[in-house]
Amino acid sequence: MLALLMGGCGGNSRTFEPSNPIDVALGDPYVLLASDGRYYMYGTGGVKDGFGCYVSDDLAHWEYLGAVYRGNHAGSWAVSSFWAPEVYERNGRYYLFFSADWRVNPDAEAENFRIGVAVSDSPAGPFVEMSDGPLFDPGYPTIDANVLFDDDGRCYLYYSRCCYKHPVESEIAEWARSRGLFDTIEESWIYGVELEPDFSGVRGEPVLLLRPPVRMDDAQSEWESRSVTSGEVNRRWTEGSFLLKEGDTYYMMYSANFFGGANYAVGYATSQSPLGPFRKAAENPVLQRNTASGGSVTGTGHNSVTRSKDGRQLFCVYHGRTAATGDERVVFIDRMSIRDGRLTVDGPTERRQPSNPASKDE
Repeated sequence: MLALLMGGCGGNSRTFEPSNPIDVALGDPYVLLASDGRYYMYGTGGVKDGFGCYVSDDLAHWEYLGAVYRGNHAGSWAVSSFWAPEVYERNGRYYLFFSADWRVNPDAEAENFRIGVAVSDSPAGPFVEMSDGPLFDPGYPTIDANVLFDDDGRCYLYYSRCCYKHPVESEIAEWARSRGLFDTIEESWIYGVELEPDFSGVRGEPVLLLRPPVRMDDAQSEWESRSVTSGEVNRRWTEGSFLLKEGDTYYMMYSANFFGGANYAVGYATSQSPLGPFRKAAENPVLQRNTASGGSVTGTGHNSVTRSKDGRQLFCVYHGRTAATGDERVVFIDRMSIRDGRLTVDGPTERRQPSNPASKDE
């Protein structure tokens, strides 16, 4: 039985017929199936210094509810760069995890991101920050919070250390220097740490879980280094993690390459423990641009996962760009599955989906 670690409910599936991309322009989309039986979508963009919310009964037709959280006021620790919101339902309340620039910035860092938590009695907000500071401070900028509630009652935070001021030596960096592309290559890495059950802080020290490959002959190196090898930018990202669990296996989906470029793509890794070690899948990437096969979708990444209301069908929710939308990030929803330990995403698609996807046995 697949356990999706985001809250949710049972009930009958309704017809799912979106025409990708759906009519929502957000980055880093996250969908919560709440206990009221409705889907709530949050993401980056659309609200100055905060986040908005969309609601749907069927994943295809979305209604905008307006702003549900705003920062950058006298009582807020967060002042700018509001990114990657995710909302979790726990004990009748809703908790918004998000990234933003921390007001405390004595060294005037250009990237001063930290992770915070806000709470509400409704998935439609309003959300109010739980404290006057970020959740924790590891000493470097952090983004892309994702939370896993494990079967034993413990909970874990996953996040990305930003590339900012994080140059890493590797064969890719040596290769880029030798060709005069870049002097250094900065990297973002994914960490995990146990959360206090009341979300007041973390327990112990963060553990490094995923990073870009060091060697050029690594099976993952080609797809995770495309932004560098194409000369696009001197950074390699490992970010946008999303955790789910099937049986005894933990699946971590993650995004690599420049989030603003065509090469942004999604892979996954597996582990028998919530804090690793994680092993990247040989079939990565599982979601990437489709232009090589005649499509118009590029920049596919930073996904979340939701499910049909009867729990039988998984859906990958992610952002991408098309020839028609240009630089604007728009939301896609495609089916995904985990069978025999292998995770697959049936996308990106640019078509109307079949009806009632969960009405038949998989």
